[in-house]
Amino acid sequence: MPNCVYMPKQKKQNMITVILIPFLGTLLGASVVFLLRNKMSNRFQKFLLGFASGVMIAASVWSLLIPAIEVSEQQYSLAWLPPAIGFLGGMGFLLILDSVIPHLHINSDKPEGVKSKLKKSTMLIFSVTLHNIPEGMAVGVVVAGVLNQQLSMTMAGCLALAVGMCIQNFPEGAIISMPLRSEGMSKLKAFSLGALSGVVEPISAVVTILLIDIMMPIFPYLLAFSAGAMIYVVVEELIPESQSGEHSNIGTIGVAIGFVLMMILDVAL
Repeated sequence: MPNCVYMPKQKKQNMITVILIPFLGTLLGASVVFLLRNKMSNRFQKFLLGFASGVMIAASVWSLLIPAIEVSEQQYSLAWLPPAIGFLGGMGFLLILDSVIPHLHINSDKPEGVKSKLKKSTMLIFSVTLHNIPEGMAVGVVVAGVLNQQLSMTMAGCLALAVGMCIQNFPEGAIISMPLRSEGMSKLKAFSLGALSGVVEPISAVVTILLIDIMMPIFPYLLAFSAGAMIYVVVEELIPESQSGEHSNIGTIGVAIGFVLMMILDVAL
């Protein structure tokens, strides 16, 4: 069993809080549907997509890849090998999911993945759910590193990653709920489906923690795996969507702001 079973009550509460913080971002983002009457403007949507990209890139570097290298230096003679293999494995894993799971990108009418008769709204939710799997894994593997007393892992670092994911999930929740509302769905249902897209994140975090005793020998691989999966989402979906059509410079500004904010969080905490 994972070390979390035997930890003090306060530490358990801290761990649960860290796991749930990212989901809070999705809830807050989805709740925007109650505040805005019309659909989200194209410029604002591009900024949010760029912002989410910047946060995910910075989190992948400071919260995952750098710790993966540090742990690898303690365990392996070729310190670069585990992070390299793990990163490529994460990219490959998301590539497979992207090819199999039917989903629909924002502002697109052409579904991806295996052919299905699912509704457009369902495939849009699947798209964001696909994003949240590696994000949940990232939080879970960092929390597991703290529980197993990895020297490069700290609770402050966990908190920084969780807050960063929370900030990043806010635009994703809004980007899901607002288009659903603009298609005629009720505000409550649009909010519920937007929030539902984020449920997989704490679930995948908990599953990662529960399996960590089995996977602890390959811990640096797991850190880099999570980073690769997140970067895949950024390169495959978020950045192309933020750069399509007009006002692409707004998406670029969003990337810069998101990256710097996440970098400050990581370094400060």
